[in-house]
Amino acid sequence: MRFASRKWLNSLAVKVLLAYVAGAVLTASLVMLAVLLVSNSQNDAISGAEVTDTTKDMADDLVFDSNGIPVGLHLRDFDGDWIFDSLRQETAYRVLDSSGNIVLSSPRSEVVWPQSSDAGTTLPESFSFTQRGVPMHGATERVEHGGRIWYLQFTASTRFFHLVYHAFALPFTGLGIVLFSVILLLVFGACVYVTLRYTFKPLRDVSNSAASISPRSLHARLQTDAIPDEIAPLVDSFNKVLERLEHGYRVQQEFLATAAHELKTPLALIRAQIELMAQDNGRVALLNDVEHMTRQVHQLLHLAEASEIQSYRFERVNIREVASEAVSFLQRMADTAQVRLMLTGAAEPTWRADRGALFTLLKNLLENAIQHAPLNSDVHIEIGHDTLTLRDWGPGVNTEQLAHIFTRFWRGAHRRDHGAGLGLTICQEIATAHGWKLEAHRAEPGLLFALETGEQRRASSRVAGTL
Repeated sequence: MRFASRKWLNSLAVKVLLAYVAGAVLTASLVMLAVLLVSNSQNDAISGAEVTDTTKDMADDLVFDSNGIPVGLHLRDFDGDWIFDSLRQETAYRVLDSSGNIVLSSPRSEVVWPQSSDAGTTLPESFSFTQRGVPMHGATERVEHGGRIWYLQFTASTRFFHLVYHAFALPFTGLGIVLFSVILLLVFGACVYVTLRYTFKPLRDVSNSAASISPRSLHARLQTDAIPDEIAPLVDSFNKVLERLEHGYRVQQEFLATAAHELKTPLALIRAQIELMAQDNGRVALLNDVEHMTRQVHQLLHLAEASEIQSYRFERVNIREVASEAVSFLQRMADTAQVRLMLTGAAEPTWRADRGALFTLLKNLLENAIQHAPLNSDVHIEIGHDTLTLRDWGPGVNTEQLAHIFTRFWRGAHRRDHGAGLGLTICQEIATAHGWKLEAHRAEPGLLFALETGEQRRASSRVAGTL
């Protein structure tokens, strides 16, 4: 569980998303803190600015009679003068003519205005005064109507603005910031997620391509066309590593094939010289040793050929026909070992295969079964449309040995010959080259080899995907 958690945290996409979330939360917090600081430190300045703006808006709401005299306010944001009536000590307005006479004022106002004789010169556009120990902010707005000049004044207390800010403005501002942050987090978070998936898709494709590379496909190279520039050098380095691996693998395969080929002729000459020697026990032992070495050389050549995909020529092959040829080829060996070869199953299944490689695979499996089968027992080959099974009733192998059965040079304990232990390795190489799956299972008693083509496994995967 701890490993899965650490793997999740090592994801670059998760780290970018977490960094984005942290940045969005930090930004929202800083904005909220800045609003609080500004509202607390510049409360007077904000109050004065609000009074000035409100006064300008109220000037547009003045109502005049037919003689051009102001008779009231038609406030667009409020229904009547109830706010001034309710807050008689905190807010008030009045209208002065050019001589400083009051022609209109808020009803029942308890605000004591500063004394003035000339509205145009004595009262500035913005002013402040104190009433009953409470700071007041006021503003004057010049209004021209019907060729006459009027002056609208509006005032409000500092504690009124303090109430408005802290009871209404700040909570709604905070809510607005929170909603904006949530929307920002969701919308931009989704954009970041989609962008990351689109950006990392080439990396996933490259990873899948790298995972599919095997000794049989070392010639393949990873594509760098859609790779981000920051990752491209890593992919280029990996391609160079593949080049070096391919070169080393080719050199090894060529050495194996060349060595095995060069050994064939000396072994043939040695065998011919031994056969010309007089008949004795030493001659028989030497012939057995030469036969063993010759068999090893031939198996090494087969292994080198099976490991090279260029050696294969694929076509539609009748599997029963090839199996019958392998049975006929090994019939004498089976008769000598007193083992019966039984071939059953579908009549005409065809597989896409290299005929010679398929014959070698079946021959090696049959030969291995004959070498381990008890006297007077059967070796059963059953052919299906996409599968082939081969079973003997011999001693089999235990679970630990089963894991090494396709390992090079591994030999079972009950075989009758002195082979090199490469026969089943060659079978596995041939199956891999064809895209087939070759497995060995304990049959209790005996051993069962199951060969399954890629078509059958792909069909099984499609069926499982639809369930």
